[in-house]
Amino acid sequence: MSSLNLDDFTDLIERPDGGVRRDAEARRERQIVPPGSLGRLDDLGEWLAAAQSAVPVRPVERPRVVLFAGDHGVAALGVSARPAGSADQLVRAVLEGASPASILARRLNVPVRVVDMALDCEPDALPEGVVRHRVRRGSGRIDVEDALTLEEAEAAFRAGVAVADEEADAGTDLVVLGDVSVGGTTAAAVLIAALCGTDASVVTGRGGLAIDDLAWMRKCAAVRDALRRARPVLGDQLQLLAAVGGADLAAMTGFLLQSAVRKTPVILDGVVSAACALVGQRIAFRAPDWWLAGQNSGEPAQAKALDRMALEPLLSHGVTVGEGAGALLALPLVQAAAALAAELPEKPEKPEKPEKPEKLEAADEPEAAAEPSPEPENPETLAE
Repeated sequence: MSSLNLDDFTDLIERPDGGVRRDAEARRERQIVPPGSLGRLDDLGEWLAAAQSAVPVRPVERPRVVLFAGDHGVAALGVSARPAGSADQLVRAVLEGASPASILARRLNVPVRVVDMALDCEPDALPEGVVRHRVRRGSGRIDVEDALTLEEAEAAFRAGVAVADEEADAGTDLVVLGDVSVGGTTAAAVLIAALCGTDASVVTGRGGLAIDDLAWMRKCAAVRDALRRARPVLGDQLQLLAAVGGADLAAMTGFLLQSAVRKTPVILDGVVSAACALVGQRIAFRAPDWWLAGQNSGEPAQAKALDRMALEPLLSHGVTVGEGAGALLALPLVQAAAALAAELPEKPEKPEKPEKPEKLEAADEPEAAAEPSPEPENPETLAE
C-alpha cells in the first residue's frame, strides 16, 4: 500500500486568481489597441496575469525546459522506429546541444534540464545531475507486465514533485515540459485510451519518428493488450501509472501537479506530456488551469487528451520530434502576449465636461413682474 495520498492535491491546488484576471481584462479594455484585435494573445496575457497574480503582467524572464527521460520495455515489440533501449543516445544529443530542442533552447536563451528516470544504460554513462533521480533501469513491458512496482511508481512520482519544487525555488517562472523516451508514446496512448474510454485503434499514432504500417499494427496490438491490464486499476491513478505508465510518466505527473501547487505555469509539448496531464486532471480537477497546450503534434491520442481537458493548442505545426521542441516554439508567443499586455499604453482619459448649473430654486427666482392694472371701465357705464 502506498503512503502517498493523491487526494491532498485536490485541496492544495487553487485556480489562478479570478479577481486578478478580471483586473487584467479591465486594463486591456483601457489600452489603445481595441480588445480582441490581438486574438489569442489577449487571452494569453490575461491567463498569465492570473497565474502570476499580477497586473500588469510580469515578463517571462526565467523560463526553463524540463525533460523527463526513460526507456520503455514495450519498445522491444517493434512499436517504435528507434531501437529499444536507445533513449540515452537522445539524451546525449540534448546535452551536447545537437538535438532540435537544444538548438531551439539555445536560440531562445532557455536552459534545458534532463531528468533520467528509467534510461536503459549504466548510471555512470551520464552526468550525476541527470541520473540522481533515477528509479530503475528501463520500464516493464506493459502489454504483459507492470511497468513499475507500486513502490517504484511512488518514488518516481515523488521525484517529479521534488523537481517541481527545485524549479519553483530557483525562480523558474514558466516551464516547457517534454520527454525523451523510446516507447513512451505507446504508454501514453494506453493511459489516454483508458481514461477516455476509447479503443486502441483510435489513439494509436505513428510516434515521434514515424513508423510504417506493420509497426503501427504491432503498436495497436500492444496498446490493446495493455488496455486490458489498465482498466481494472482505473480508480487508483498511482496504480495505473505503475501498471501501464513508466517512471518518466509517473514523474511527469507528479511534476505537473506540484507545479500547479507552486503556481508555476507549464507549457505541454506532445502526447506524453498530455497523457500525464490527463492523469493529473483525474487526481486534481483544477490543475489544468495552470497548463497550456503548446502545440498539436498530430498524434490522435494527444487530441483526445487535450479535448478532455479543454486545452486548445497554441500552434499546429505537427512537430513530433519530442523533447519539448514543439512547446518551445510556443514560448515566444507567450512572452509576446506578456509584453503586449504589460507595455501597451492606455488610452488618455477624456477631459471632464463642466457641470451644468442646477435649476434655481423657487425661492431664488426673481419676483414675478407686477400684474398689469385692469383696464378702466367704460365711462358711460359709470355715468349711469
